[in-house]
Amino acid sequence: MHIIYKIMFFISMAMVLASLVIIAFFGLRLGADFRGGSVIELVFNEQRPSPIEINTAISSLAGVGDVSVSPIGDDGVTVRLNSIDEDTHQSVLSEIKQKFGDVREDRFDSIGPTVGSELKQKSITAIIVLLLSIVIYLAFVFRKMAKVLSPWAIGVAAILTLIHDITIPVGVFALLGHFKNIEIGAVFVAAALTILGFSVSDTVVVFDRVRENVLKFGIKEKFGELVHRSIMQTLSRSLNTTFTILLSLIAIFFFGGESIKYFSLALIIGMFLGAYSSIFVASPILTWWSAREPRK
Repeated sequence: MHIIYKIMFFISMAMVLASLVIIAFFGLRLGADFRGGSVIELVFNEQRPSPIEINTAISSLAGVGDVSVSPIGDDGVTVRLNSIDEDTHQSVLSEIKQKFGDVREDRFDSIGPTVGSELKQKSITAIIVLLLSIVIYLAFVFRKMAKVLSPWAIGVAAILTLIHDITIPVGVFALLGHFKNIEIGAVFVAAALTILGFSVSDTVVVFDRVRENVLKFGIKEKFGELVHRSIMQTLSRSLNTTFTILLSLIAIFFFGGESIKYFSLALIIGMFLGAYSSIFVASPILTWWSAREPRK
């Protein structure tokens, strides 16, 4: 296979390794969706007080527990507390309005720790079930390529590609959580599942063209050259689709508001990686696997 595929593949593996190190070292900053708790987003109509002033104002109230305040935008803040009831919620709002003037509440979410733990478990289960389903589906669809390589190899290559596509965004959000206090919640899981769906569809486009070329021309040429030709035949479609999606996501990132800003960021990273990995991760794995199997 061309040297460029090998170089880009090893760069990809280095990025995955770096992401795993970052995740292990910094960990993930889980949001209230997973760990339980309450989140209040406020916008101040007058000058925004400092996070320390807000923290001091509401920490003394009964029932709020630990308080974390993070600025958002030019005049807003996110207040994270233990899970609180409606009476405590109203007490927090009243205290802030009394000390800092007119304020608008844009969001209030409260999730108990039991619900958060259950949601985290179900999210992990959903991702695992999706990955297993993809392996089985691809093995069935590409069973006619058995004369070149095992159809299970195609499923495994796709799964390794998906792991690449999801590990790097998680590593990025581990960095954001450590340095910018960005939390991940159920919305991030939705973004991850979307990334997995897009990535596998892009990979299947390449694999399907490989299958068509194998059935049409046989395996007279080296399998790596056949894969390269298949990539060139599908490259324009893949790039056009990805570019169109990225334009929409970039617009959402800059103009969609704070609540979906990091959802769109996760999708931007994942969609780019999905197109990239179909060429420089999935295809090299498929080629190297084929080289290790005797042709039938």
